[in-house]
Amino acid sequence: MVREPAVAGQFYPADVKTLTEMVDHMLADVQPPALTGKLVAIQVPHAGYPFSGPTAACAFKLLQGMDSVTVVMVGPSHQAFIDKAAVFGKGKWKTPLGEVAVDEELAKAIVAGDEFLVEMPEAHRTEHSLEVEVPFLQRVLKSFKIVPIMMLQPSWEECERVGKAITRACKGRKVVLLASSDLYHGNSYDDAKETDSVTCGFLAGFDPKALYDALGQRKAQACGGDPIVAVMVAARGLGADNAVVLAQTNSNDVMGEKGGYCVGYSSVAFSAPAKAVSDDAGSGDLTEAEKQSLLEIARSTLESHIRKGKVPEVKPLTPRLAEKRGAFVTLHKQGMLRGCIGYVEAVKPLYQAVSDMAVSASTQDPRFPPVTVKELADIDIEITVLSPLSRISDPESVVVGKHGLIMRQGYRSGLLLPQVPVEQGWDRETFLEHTCLKAGLGPDAWKDKATQMFVFTGQVFGEAKQE
Repeated sequence: MVREPAVAGQFYPADVKTLTEMVDHMLADVQPPALTGKLVAIQVPHAGYPFSGPTAACAFKLLQGMDSVTVVMVGPSHQAFIDKAAVFGKGKWKTPLGEVAVDEELAKAIVAGDEFLVEMPEAHRTEHSLEVEVPFLQRVLKSFKIVPIMMLQPSWEECERVGKAITRACKGRKVVLLASSDLYHGNSYDDAKETDSVTCGFLAGFDPKALYDALGQRKAQACGGDPIVAVMVAARGLGADNAVVLAQTNSNDVMGEKGGYCVGYSSVAFSAPAKAVSDDAGSGDLTEAEKQSLLEIARSTLESHIRKGKVPEVKPLTPRLAEKRGAFVTLHKQGMLRGCIGYVEAVKPLYQAVSDMAVSASTQDPRFPPVTVKELADIDIEITVLSPLSRISDPESVVVGKHGLIMRQGYRSGLLLPQVPVEQGWDRETFLEHTCLKAGLGPDAWKDKATQMFVFTGQVFGEAKQE
C-alpha cells in the first residue's frame, strides 16, 4: 500500500526542486540551542510551510546526522472521525521527494501493546498533520522509516495508554518520537501571544497530565495537544527528563500583519540524560597517549586543511576515542585567542569531533578571519573533552576552575568552558554574569527562574602544555 500525497501543492510545494530548496533554505537559516543528553522526541507544527516551516526547521535540524532511525509520528485527525488511535501499519508514504517505508515490525508491536491502538490506514488518506512532516524528515535523515499514528479527542487515560504502548514497543530500538501540533487558533493577536506563552510554559514543564488538564480547561491551546501529551508520556518512559522550547511564533508575526485570523506555532525538543563514557578502569579520563593522539589529529587536520584545502583521513588510537563525546578545539596565537568552536553534545566519535572542530575553529569562528598558512607555526592547539551536561538550580554549586557553564532562556544559549574564568581571574558571580552575556541575556539573568543553568566538566590539554 502506498499512501499518495494529499496536500502537496497546498501546504508545501509539489515541485521537487522548489520543495527541496525551500526546506534546505529553512534548515540552513536556523541554529537551535544545544541540548542536554540524547534527543528522544520533538514537537513541530503542521501548517503551510511559508507560515510554520521555519519554526519546524528548528526541531528537525536536531535530527541531522541520524541514520537507520524510525520516526514514530503522532498527530491529530482533522478529517476523519476516529474513536481509536489510528495506526498506518503497512506500506509506504509518498511525497514529491520519494517514498518512505513504514516500519511494519514496530507498528505491529505498538498495535499489539494496547487495544486502543488499531490499524486504520484509511483514516490517514486525506490528513495533513503528519504528511507535512515527511519532506523535512526526507531532507535531514539519510535512512529512516516511519510509524504514523493519529488521535481524536482521547481521554487522559487513552493518551497515557498510547504513550505507554509506544514506550514498550520502542525500548531497545533506535527511534525518535514526533508530535505534530499547532497552537492557538483564533482572531486575536493579543490572545494568541498570551495563550501560546502559557502553552509553551506547559510544554517546557514536561508534565503530560498538567498539559492535558490545562488543554481541557482552555488555559492552554493546541490542536494537536493530545498527541503531544501521548508523546510526552512515551518520551518520559524512554528516559527523557528535559524539555526545551526551541522556537515560538504565530502566523501574524510571520506575515507581518497584526490582525485577522492567527495560528500559533512552536517547536520543542525532549531529551534524556547522556550516559557517562566508561572505560576498563571505570574512569572517563583520557590517558596521556589518547590526549597526544587527539592533539596529533587536530594538528594534522589543521595543517592539511589550511595548506591543501583537504581534510586527512584519521583513525582512533583506542576504542574510547571512537566513543561519542562533546569536544571543543581552541586555537591560540602567541598566547591570544585565535578561534574556538566545539560540539557541546556527544554527536560524533571523539576523534572525528576533534578533526571537525580543528577545521571549524580555524575557518568558521565569526570573531576571527580564517587562519593563514603564515600563521600555522605560531598556532597552539588546545582541546577540551566535555562530560555530559548536568542541570542545576543553585548557582552556588558552580565551582570556578572545575565547571563549564551554559545559560539558556528560550532560544538563547551561551557557553563558557571551565578554563575561561580561571584565565580571566573571575569569581563565581562574574562567571555567571559573563555566561549570561554570552547568551545575549542581561548579566543578572542567572537570577531569573526562566533561565536554565547547566554545568559540565572538561578534560583540558594542549600542545603548549605538552612542552
